[in-house]
Amino acid sequence: MGKLPTRAEIPDELKWRLEDIFATDEAFLEALEQVKAGKQRILALRGTITSGEALLNALKVRDELMQLMDRIIAYSYMRKDEDNGNSKYQGFADQAMGVGVELSSAGAFFEPEILSLDPDAVRRWIEEIPGLAVYRHYLENLLRTKPHILPAEQEQLLAAAGELASAPGNIFRMFNNADLRFPEIPNEEGQMVELTHGRYIKFLESQDPKVREAAFKAMYETYSAWKNTLGVTYISAVKKELYFARARKYSSSLEAALFDDNVDPEVYTNLIKTIHDHLHLLHRYVRVRKKLLGLDELHMWDLYVPMVALDEEQIPREEAVDMVREGLQPLGEEYLSDLNQAFSEGWIDWLENRGKTSGAYSWGTYGVHPYVLMNYQGNLKDVFTLAHELGHAMHTYYSNKHQEFVNADYRIFVAEVASTLNEALLNNDLLNKTTDPRRRAYLINHYLDEFRGTVFRQTMFAEFEMIVHDKVGRGEAVTSEQLMEIYYDLNKKYFGDDIVVDELIAMEWARIPHFYRPFYVYKYATGFSAATALAKQILEEGEPARQRYLTFLSSGGSDYPLNLLRKAGVDLSKPEPIVQALQVFAEMLDELEKLGEVQQ
Repeated sequence: MGKLPTRAEIPDELKWRLEDIFATDEAFLEALEQVKAGKQRILALRGTITSGEALLNALKVRDELMQLMDRIIAYSYMRKDEDNGNSKYQGFADQAMGVGVELSSAGAFFEPEILSLDPDAVRRWIEEIPGLAVYRHYLENLLRTKPHILPAEQEQLLAAAGELASAPGNIFRMFNNADLRFPEIPNEEGQMVELTHGRYIKFLESQDPKVREAAFKAMYETYSAWKNTLGVTYISAVKKELYFARARKYSSSLEAALFDDNVDPEVYTNLIKTIHDHLHLLHRYVRVRKKLLGLDELHMWDLYVPMVALDEEQIPREEAVDMVREGLQPLGEEYLSDLNQAFSEGWIDWLENRGKTSGAYSWGTYGVHPYVLMNYQGNLKDVFTLAHELGHAMHTYYSNKHQEFVNADYRIFVAEVASTLNEALLNNDLLNKTTDPRRRAYLINHYLDEFRGTVFRQTMFAEFEMIVHDKVGRGEAVTSEQLMEIYYDLNKKYFGDDIVVDELIAMEWARIPHFYRPFYVYKYATGFSAATALAKQILEEGEPARQRYLTFLSSGGSDYPLNLLRKAGVDLSKPEPIVQALQVFAEMLDELEKLGEVQQ
């Protein structure tokens, strides 16, 4: 491997075009000053929202400033992500976050003031004043929150406590990403290589079991050395959520976390119950994995190595683009035509460079096309990642195109649907074109591993969170030892008797950043299940299902997530979509088992 290029050495045509947000850094700084000045415009609205016209004016002023603030945040953070060592853009991001908190604090009176109005009057204004119609869902949803909104002074206190409340998560991120160091381990050639977060999964995917074991043990022995610090940090985050939930008169942290999506806690508990009812499929997957890997004992460090080894093909970027285009053909000509903009108009930042944020993401800001960060290495996994992130980007593109600012931002609950559906369609296309049994088995293996990681594993995470938050909610003291015990027992339950559940897996909870955003991970499992069901409908029904899906992509946040998905053809208030997805998993497992028998 050669040295990583610097940011300046990356060709411009392979970089995203952030100039479409702000043409220059000076324009960014001017916008920052504009928002700072806008704080006074927000404060001047206090006490004025007494009529429909005044309400409309206040909403327009707030939207104008929020839209500009969104662009400021997006520009500064994406500039920082280009090279995290660039102190100028670190400063931009810090300034942006500080101004965002100030703006939020200044507007803390806004919603309590609307909620102090007569709800019938607000509903009458929506009908009478044309400009307010676009705010119907926002205002109806706000009225729904009335029992949980506090008087303005108390809201201001909670808003001002925002930075303080984020301390556990910030401490964890700084410790995990900056201070924590892992030892060196021997690689396949016997050379000593430093273990890092970025290299960990690569090591677990190694065909050499000694490398996998060494990486696993080095990772979790390092976390074990800090178990008390990490235990206190995590429980502090759990207590913080409980504090805010109780302050806002919710019965539990779970109810508080799900309220914004208007999702009943039963959806959460039904997911866990449905997965419990189908754990035999995960146990069977474990048996198939053990058999195909030819191992006498399967360990936790053996869960990521491909069951079917395939010579790693190098896929040029242009070919990856063609593969994604072909895979997404079932979504129709309009979708493909719009998608082409991503490849030709500066949406994608393609290559790794020194200091660039690792992984991949999509980020959208209203009034500008969406963006995709990649670190493209040219393997098949990267092609799936490209399809995934473009799913997010196209969801954002259609939402922004068809909705006003107030309704454009879709909820996290539905965010993983578009991305996962793209992966499902790409996988289907590649399987249809593949006659080679080994490559076919490799693709099925990829799908099953994604399913295991997204549906089974995230549901296990969700159950862990529920147990811990329940204990803290009941006033029980929860130690790091208890966290380890809860987590270990869940692994035993989920993965079954055909795997050695190594004791060190009990520390895995300590490295999951999503736990600092509570009751979030279950959305990966519901989103994957919904995407599987919708992809199946598009492939089997054709045009009617495609139109329902494109309507869903264009709906943004104009309705509650469960309602939007129902209109698309999936009802997540019932277990059926989860069961349908599990049936696909079972069918794929059947085929992999048969293909494995042929090759053995």
